[in-house]
Amino acid sequence: MKSNLMAQIKVFFSEINLSKKDVWDFALILVGALIQAAALSLFLVPADLVSGGISGLAQLIHHYAEFPIGLMVFLGNIPLFILGWKHLGGPRFAIRTVVSIIAFSAFTDLLMLFLPRGGVTDDLVLNTIYGGLLLGVGLGIVYRGRGTSGGSDILGRILNFRFHITISHAYLITDSLVVLAAGFVFGWTKALYGLVLIYVSGLAAELALEGTNVVRSAMIVTTQTEAITGAIMKDLGRGVTILEGTGGYTGEPRDVIYCVVSRMDVPRLKTLVHENDPDAFMVIGQAQEALGEGFTPLKVAHH
Repeated sequence: MKSNLMAQIKVFFSEINLSKKDVWDFALILVGALIQAAALSLFLVPADLVSGGISGLAQLIHHYAEFPIGLMVFLGNIPLFILGWKHLGGPRFAIRTVVSIIAFSAFTDLLMLFLPRGGVTDDLVLNTIYGGLLLGVGLGIVYRGRGTSGGSDILGRILNFRFHITISHAYLITDSLVVLAAGFVFGWTKALYGLVLIYVSGLAAELALEGTNVVRSAMIVTTQTEAITGAIMKDLGRGVTILEGTGGYTGEPRDVIYCVVSRMDVPRLKTLVHENDPDAFMVIGQAQEALGEGFTPLKVAHH
């Protein structure tokens, strides 16, 4: 037991040998933590809006005992940090998460000292929208730095990575109970706005993490394979893959052309297919991201 712990500690410190990418990751984590702290201090706390998780519990305790929210967030993250060590990457996860938790906790208590206690507006809707957007953008930036913000964020990341649940749904699952508890403290109207805030922050986190690089994938069943593939490669400058298919009703062999294009290419793609084979069958779907030739280089995306 002791030797295993010592081995993990040695691995932990070996990770401190930072590359340029690691430095960039930590910079993103610090910026993301600052944005989250600003959302909490400017919009959530003044409006009694709870976003769930450890920070939400800290707000509820702060309402009665006025303990520093940042300090309570730090202490509450200790048991969840241990859980994250097991499920989210060991030492590499630990370094980034420690930085994120400490930065968020420190920024929160510092901003609470210098920012106006009443926030920037009394409008509950505006506090919900802008608080959720800022909080989500901060979370997404921390994710880009390959870190977490601790708390239910750790649980959300586990659900996202292990069970492929989207970030927005993971937040709804992990944070809803805390928001409902806030209904007994701040009232049910604010608790309902808190649920909206969680959803908005989840969408903003996905946008900040994945960007707007949404592409379209197309599958074309045709008898004019050469004409259509030639038109796509010449006019759109996109690669294609030809798959072998069989008609379920006729039993006849049919080629299936698969290609990925940008959203702007879709109208031209439809025109090219229609011009070369009016009887073709085409399905166009949405792909979250395309990596490789013609799109984001796979090496860049990986690192």
